[in-house]
Amino acid sequence: MGIKEKKREDVDILELEVNQHEIVLFNDDVHSFEYVINSLIDVCDHTLEQAEQCTYLVHFKGKCAVKTGEFDELKPRCSKLLDLGLSAEII
Repeated sequence: MGIKEKKREDVDILELEVNQHEIVLFNDDVHSFEYVINSLIDVCDHTLEQAEQCTYLVHFKGKCAVKTGEFDELKPRCSKLLDLGLSAEII
């Protein structure tokens, strides 16, 4: 009985490095909790629970990262938050 030799190919794997950014939402004394929660649900695709948690963090800590991703994906979302009168920036 002969020994079967398995041939193994070494494969180079290229990893695409993607720079991740965050939309940071800042606290203000203008908008209601309900308004901010609904804005996060609509713009950032948050669940109700995510939006509530982020809203409380913004209120008590002054800011919160509300969305992470590639810059080109975040830019229109951040612009929409700004259009809604919220204070946000991409970092």
